[in-house]
Amino acid sequence: MADRRAEAESSGFVPAAAEVRTTQDLARLLRELRRREARQEGAAPLTYRALAAKTGWSRGILGEYFRGQVLAPTDRFDVLIRVLGATPAEQRALATARDRIEEERRRPARATAGPDEPGIPRQLPPAPSGFVGRQAQLAQLDALLDPDRRGPAAPVAVLSGTAGAGKTTLAVHWAHRVRDRFPAGQLYLDLRGFAPSGPAMAADEAVRSFLEALGVRPERLPVNLAAQVGRYRSLLADRRVLIVLDNAHDADQVRPLLPGTDTCLVVVTSRSQLSGLVAAECARPIEVDLLTPAEAGELLTNRLGPERMTGAAPATSQIVERCARLPLALAVVAARAAAHPRFPLAVLARELTESSHGLTPFEGGDPSTDVRAVFSWSYRQLSPEAGRLFRLLGLAPGPDISTAAAASLAGIPLDRGRRLLTELGRAHLVAEHSPGRFTFHDLLRAYAAELAGSTDPADDRRDAARRFLDHLLHTAHAAALLLQPGRDPIVIAAAQPGCRPERPADYREAFAWFTAEHRTLLAAAGYAAETGHHAYAWQLAWTMVDFFQRRGHWHDQATTQRAGLAAARLAGDRAGQANTHRDLARAYARLHRYAEADTHFRYALDLFEELSDLPGKARTHRALGSMLDVQGRHHDALHHARQALDLYRAAGDLVGQASTLNAVGWAHAMLGDNRQALAYCQRALPLLRRTGDRHGEANTWDSLGYAHHQLGDYPEAVRCYQRSLAMYREIGEQYDEADTLTRLGETHLVAGQPGAARQVWRRAQEILDQLGHPAAEKVRARLARLG
Repeated sequence: MADRRAEAESSGFVPAAAEVRTTQDLARLLRELRRREARQEGAAPLTYRALAAKTGWSRGILGEYFRGQVLAPTDRFDVLIRVLGATPAEQRALATARDRIEEERRRPARATAGPDEPGIPRQLPPAPSGFVGRQAQLAQLDALLDPDRRGPAAPVAVLSGTAGAGKTTLAVHWAHRVRDRFPAGQLYLDLRGFAPSGPAMAADEAVRSFLEALGVRPERLPVNLAAQVGRYRSLLADRRVLIVLDNAHDADQVRPLLPGTDTCLVVVTSRSQLSGLVAAECARPIEVDLLTPAEAGELLTNRLGPERMTGAAPATSQIVERCARLPLALAVVAARAAAHPRFPLAVLARELTESSHGLTPFEGGDPSTDVRAVFSWSYRQLSPEAGRLFRLLGLAPGPDISTAAAASLAGIPLDRGRRLLTELGRAHLVAEHSPGRFTFHDLLRAYAAELAGSTDPADDRRDAARRFLDHLLHTAHAAALLLQPGRDPIVIAAAQPGCRPERPADYREAFAWFTAEHRTLLAAAGYAAETGHHAYAWQLAWTMVDFFQRRGHWHDQATTQRAGLAAARLAGDRAGQANTHRDLARAYARLHRYAEADTHFRYALDLFEELSDLPGKARTHRALGSMLDVQGRHHDALHHARQALDLYRAAGDLVGQASTLNAVGWAHAMLGDNRQALAYCQRALPLLRRTGDRHGEANTWDSLGYAHHQLGDYPEAVRCYQRSLAMYREIGEQYDEADTLTRLGETHLVAGQPGAARQVWRRAQEILDQLGHPAAEKVRARLARLG
């Protein structure tokens, strides 16, 4: 072993990796690794078949990795070089080389990208209006931009202070002021470190969020946290990016998000001082204290105008004192004053002081608790209906809420909910951060929840929670069936009286709704599992499957399905268990956890058999066949597709039959039986049109195009591909569009039309580059071969 290690360390792979610039260079090192591994083992080099058995990947894709035609995704590349016996030092050097190639490939796309395209993130929230003071803190932040600064790889500032002191406002104000110094973009994330509505954001979720913002397609994200962090730091290498990490809980939550380059700058806000970052990462601590009395007065002047403040110095001092010089509290009072322009400030100051009498005193002098007196004063000015809605909003899980969901929460008509939210917005108790979506500060959320607990009976709170969950479940169920009409339905209970589900009209509206509600749905599914609403937990998870599949959110799908499975088991719900086993398996398959996926597929098949649920069993065979197809096991894939088709026929399920006919046809095409492929796919089309499955119809036209190409009927292949492309564009399926364009280019090329091939491949490359998808390398290689 020592001799092998010595040979490895002296082989020169580490310096050679530093010279790698292309996929061909990297492939040459992979081939050398394979030869060295054979010498060390005293055997012939591993064949593609042997490597396929070790990794579970197809021989074809392995060949493309070793020929340099395709750049392996990060997670696969790491596995491959370990199988080939790379030492830890070599693994680090080779992984760096691989990431450098990807970064260089993306650089041309970024150079021409507009400011809102995926390559250059622009994530900062809107610049705060009426910003005042903080000159000392701004100067400390400006010092981090000094080119002669000495310090760690990535300069880091930690803005710490009490809740409501204006840490986020300061960070965002400064970030907007200097954003031109960071041409590669600005990243922003609320880490929910002290959010009352749920746990702090996990490190892997945070890194995935930033990777997606940097253009990495969700389904191409590395599986484990270490690989995700490595990819994130590689993408930031030598790029000038400003990173704002808001509301951090502790240093451990922040560390994975720190880049490894001094071209980036990080601003962290937290109620804690994060001394660990200061000690270990040399972060600069910046205290965000209360506003000075003068600054507090200036804030009121900016909001109310100088005329209103004339002659009101005593009242201003009283208001500032009662608001504890906290910007959040001052903004609430200013909103009340602005709503009543004829009220002298002295009257408002007296109201504020008198309304606080009798409140339970808060010991310790913490302004973040004293400010509840200010909230109480503003809350008591609300109409009774608006006050009730405010209280109930404190109970709703998720980062924000839509107008329709808020109306369901309160059990009121939609137009009344809209009016009450407007009233809350005027009182500065909620903010409409995007059209029709509302949020509020953590302190206000906590205060609202406290009020609900002390004011509203437990039955009322429980009914409100169920109306909110019903709103999400019934809307999501309708939207899920628009995304995939071929899904076997589940039975959901009738919505509670007063619930106002939304009704998306078509595929695009359904997809847009899921996109807007993504984080709220995740929070609601977790809340349902934690609070014993077992059916909601697994059924919400069921509704999100096809959205997650289209967006590539495999980790989110796995998380929700695991929670749903636990809830279904606690409830003894066999149907729920069957569905969650299957959909958890689908997520694991996408994450290349094939053994676990196979286990859950088998559990699902057994449960659907026990339940005599033919459509459920059929869908499971379909999903299992898809996994086997990806693994190159096309005979097995065909077997399961046929099983699914037989089951759908036995159940009389035309919707299921329609999409499964295409699956059988595709499996035949993969096995070279293209006449059979045509027969099955042509039988699928009329059923798909009848059932309204536009995505399934687009898939089938693509399958027909492939089969006609293999049979040499190139004009008909082109016609089929163009039908498929029109449908993919109609429903906004960009990756599928690029995939079909790639095959269309092959058809143009063999038909003697290289110019047409070049045109469609360029379009495919543009789409894949925008999505950050590794398949762009394969298309780029095709274009290079054209010359």
